[in-house]
Amino acid sequence: MRIQLSDHFTYKRLLCFVISPILMMICTSLYGIVDGFFVSNYVGKTPFAAVNLIMPVCMAFGTIGIMIGTGGSAVVSKTLGEGKKNEANQYFSLLVYFSIILSICLTVIGFVFARPVSIALGAEGELLEDCVLYSRILFLFLTAFVLQNFNCCLSMGSCRSSDCNRNWASDRRFYSNHLFYKEK
Repeated sequence: MRIQLSDHFTYKRLLCFVISPILMMICTSLYGIVDGFFVSNYVGKTPFAAVNLIMPVCMAFGTIGIMIGTGGSAVVSKTLGEGKKNEANQYFSLLVYFSIILSICLTVIGFVFARPVSIALGAEGELLEDCVLYSRILFLFLTAFVLQNFNCCLSMGSCRSSDCNRNWASDRRFYSNHLFYKEK
């Protein structure tokens, strides 16, 4: 069963359409809660303060994926609606490559400017060192985070009932089908 925005929505169809982004947001929020719990209880107050001080900066960088995914889904959906599947695949590939390149550039920028940003946020001493360490670790995985946000926003427009229980393997299939598909 394919779900499209032009369809009449029952509660079941609506739930299928929105469950993937909702679960992604819940898991991302739970990550922050669990991270805070373990850091505060097992590492200490200063590292916990570092996590809370630098996390908004890293999350702001990660919103690039939401921005590209939201805007890209409109372009890809419009092109698919016009019956231009090959052109839509090219747009999708461009968006993925752009997301990867931009997030790698932002990773380098974030890695280099971790200390000045932490100082600007008011960190000093041990807190400063913890902020720099934690932010650099997070920035190393920024590309994966941007692609996760991109995939969530883009896939909202193409949800099928079987997509409600997607896993990493289906995400790889989703990307490879659109990146490498060439219409004859």
